[in-house]
Amino acid sequence: MEKKPVVLIVMDGIGINEKSDGNAVKNAYTPTLDKLWATCPATAIAAHGEAVGLPSDGDMGNSEVGHNALGCGQIYSQGAKLVNESIASKAIFQSEIWTSLVKNAKDHTLHFIGLLSDGNVHSHISHLIAMINQAKAEGLSKVRVHALLDGRDVGPRTGEIYIKQLEEEMAKLNDSSFDARIASGGGRMVVTMDRYEANWKMVEDGWKIHVEGEGRQFANATEAIETYRKELDLDDQYLPGFVIAENGKPVGTINDHDSVILFNFRGDRALEISRAFDNKDLPFIKRNKYPSVVYAGMLEYDGDLHIPNNYLVNPPKIEHTMSELLAKENIHSYALSETQKYGHVTYFWNGNRSEKFDNNLEVWQEVPSDIVPFNQRPWMKAAEITDLLIEAMKSKKYQFLRVNYPNGDMVGHTGDYAATIIGVESVDLALTRVLKVADEMDYTVVITADHGNADEMYQKRKSEDAPIIPLTAHTLNKVPFIIYNNDVKIKEGNFGLSNVAATIVKLLGLKPHEKWNESIIK
Repeated sequence: MEKKPVVLIVMDGIGINEKSDGNAVKNAYTPTLDKLWATCPATAIAAHGEAVGLPSDGDMGNSEVGHNALGCGQIYSQGAKLVNESIASKAIFQSEIWTSLVKNAKDHTLHFIGLLSDGNVHSHISHLIAMINQAKAEGLSKVRVHALLDGRDVGPRTGEIYIKQLEEEMAKLNDSSFDARIASGGGRMVVTMDRYEANWKMVEDGWKIHVEGEGRQFANATEAIETYRKELDLDDQYLPGFVIAENGKPVGTINDHDSVILFNFRGDRALEISRAFDNKDLPFIKRNKYPSVVYAGMLEYDGDLHIPNNYLVNPPKIEHTMSELLAKENIHSYALSETQKYGHVTYFWNGNRSEKFDNNLEVWQEVPSDIVPFNQRPWMKAAEITDLLIEAMKSKKYQFLRVNYPNGDMVGHTGDYAATIIGVESVDLALTRVLKVADEMDYTVVITADHGNADEMYQKRKSEDAPIIPLTAHTLNKVPFIIYNNDVKIKEGNFGLSNVAATIVKLLGLKPHEKWNESIIK
């Protein structure tokens, strides 16, 4: 093994699947990735379930927990698992924040905003139902739910299933003293759930629908979904916003003295709407009213900026990250991606920390993403990212460089199989360019992914002639781990994303932190 500078390439959403049906990775033209897998030290590593701190191996990984594990070399309880534990122990309902939310909502309304599904990536419907039950048990009289439709981490047209499940649970609770209803909603890629400040209008539209009750009116959420489907033929994630009304009057606007809970546990798409509730003078959106409410998120979505002000469940305190170790060792590092995954190679990589450990040693660079459906531009910003990465490699300023290519994930989420193949091929072309420079400048290149997605884009079919139904969610497949331009041996054993940090540090000639999981190489 030679000590060399290291480039880490995260091929977002590109997993390993031997089946060909709907596999945009296997069926894409990827001569470079194929050659790497066949000729370099390589193995398959876990990027889901317990390997990244989720409750079980039936839980899909995601980019946030994946980059946490990559960047800290350890496994922490994450997202759903944290909330599950808090609800099971009743700790969430004994917290000071929950008590203040309930107290404030007496004789007023407790609102819940969040992604309505059991995808377990951003949220889980069971958490919402548990909190509604507790609200009634503590004497609240009125609950309103602002239901964001998923269609991405679950089946693309399953919104009615979750609406029905929620409405049946609320019907069991409703009586003369308690009234729980859905008040508004819309697709997650249209209203409320923007991330990385890519499109603040989504948040503004969500505010108008949830808070102000301004939007197309329907008698109920199922009617809204069915009408939009008939008119627009869109999957759940792209359905426009809607307001539930009676006699032309919205049934659940958010008003002074109400309480509001964002029940998403994942942070990236929760930050902006949280800032909207916490900041009266937020300049990025126009609002006709700013009600005085008590607002809380399920988790603290940004530990450095302390967003939101109030949260129900304490997030894991991630310590001993790779960036911290490299800074102490005086190693210059470089992080790069486009907007859609920039936060992953910075904030999530650094253990949910928005700030650098050392401004003199760390350089972060963002390429602005196009604000268009990604299947219309499946190459995304792969070329621009590669240009900048090559420039950084040739500068010889950095001993460790990390980059995320979002194509496999972001295009994969659209459900457009043909476009996703182009997205995967775009990443392979980028690899070709980077490896050429790695040869010239003598870099070790580590190639992996944070979870699967493009590797399984069709729902399982009972027969070959059955209709194809897109699968837009992440997969449970392992991901590749490849080392290029260094003569190393892969250990035998079962490894996951948390084993990557020790491997990279070892390639840099440094000693991994004692708290980290072991290196993948001998």
